[in-house]
Amino acid sequence: MPEATPFKIPESVLVVIHTPELQVLLIERADHPGYWQSVTGSLDQPDEALAEAAWREVREETGFAAGTLRDWGLANIYEIYPHWRHRYAPGVTQNTEHVFGLCLPQADTPRLSPREHTAFVWLPYQEAADRCFSPSNAEAILQLPRYTPGASVQAR
Repeated sequence: MPEATPFKIPESVLVVIHTPELQVLLIERADHPGYWQSVTGSLDQPDEALAEAAWREVREETGFAAGTLRDWGLANIYEIYPHWRHRYAPGVTQNTEHVFGLCLPQADTPRLSPREHTAFVWLPYQEAADRCFSPSNAEAILQLPRYTPGASVQAR
């Protein structure tokens, strides 16, 4: 008899991958074409360290294994979209998302998992925020200049 799939933990990481020039990587969800996002994913275990979860998700979703990871010390609590609630235990309606930034020296080509993501794009941070389907992801991207030491920000 197949083992039941465990429910997702309602705690996740969001990793804004960017360059020093504030170019941001967005990836398109395979299960929802047109939904562009940063790297994101739930903890695998309740006691998994947030930074470990962030690196795991970055490796799984992009293949990147280097760069400067920073915990921004931000957490968003949001309502889980109704069409994704079946992944969580009955009655769970909110998720806590911890925000990280990962600075790469330059824009690079990610190795996408086709079952999760179908396309990628590097955009200036304001354009990336505009393209995100998730309000918390867009807001995190707009915070990028605040959390990127030495970044030069051009007016929009």
